[in-house]
Amino acid sequence: MISSTPPTPVPQDRWRRIWLVVLAVSLALLAAVMIGNQVTAESPAAPVAASSPAPPSLAPSPSPSPSPSVLPTVPVLESASASPSATGPFPAAGLLRLPGKVPTHASGDFSYAGKRSTIHGDKGRLRRFKVAVEKGANEDVEAFAAQVVAILGDKRSWIGNGDVRLQMVTGADKADFTVYLATRDTAGQLCGRGGTNIRVGGVPFTSCRTTGRAIINLDRWRLSATPYLDAKVDLATYRRYVINHEVGHELGHGHQGCPKAGGPAPVMVQQTLTLRGCKPYAWPRRDDRSFAGPSL
Repeated sequence: MISSTPPTPVPQDRWRRIWLVVLAVSLALLAAVMIGNQVTAESPAAPVAASSPAPPSLAPSPSPSPSPSVLPTVPVLESASASPSATGPFPAAGLLRLPGKVPTHASGDFSYAGKRSTIHGDKGRLRRFKVAVEKGANEDVEAFAAQVVAILGDKRSWIGNGDVRLQMVTGADKADFTVYLATRDTAGQLCGRGGTNIRVGGVPFTSCRTTGRAIINLDRWRLSATPYLDAKVDLATYRRYVINHEVGHELGHGHQGCPKAGGPAPVMVQQTLTLRGCKPYAWPRRDDRSFAGPSL
């Protein structure tokens, strides 16, 4: 059945409001676009950031290696080489003892000096000797040898008497005797095997000579001995004494006493233990002649 009622028409003012809203929105969007373009066009272009340098490294740059021709030299014995009172290969004049701990024992094996010295002395039988240092004693064998040669080659030493000449030879050469530098425990053993007890208060203290061996106790070589320390006589002088004393035994000289109270002690006085009323003296010659005391 067909209705006879016509459809209700949409009011004209409603359409008009719809179109006004659409138009207003469109105008608003258009205005926003235009304002945005104007802002972009008027703003200065942002500058391109320059590349920033890398931050400095906190680690120091390695220094260039110096040319071999300008490498600094390191003296073996700085105190002796730098001091005007130096005594060549010996400790500096005035130094009573060396600092630091002294090894009491080491390997028991020895390194030998590798050079021959000239022959020292003008007359007498030629006696050749080797020089050796115990491995692990923290002493350089060539430095020790240089001191031994300097002592025995001095005219105030045994060669000055005109009855013996001395020459250091290498470890591979034949020799009449050897000068050893050994830790106190090894020195005690070597001396004991040769029949000499060097203990004081149960500790190997002195040096000694056994047949073909002059054995220097490392404690005394580095620390000197009480009579020298009490007299404020330096370590270099004590070293001259102990080498001359033990080699003197090897050359046939026995212990001696003090010839004059307050005077110099002959080198064959046991100066490591007592001066017997004398003052320290390191040489077997004095005033260009042999110097000795009464035999004991």
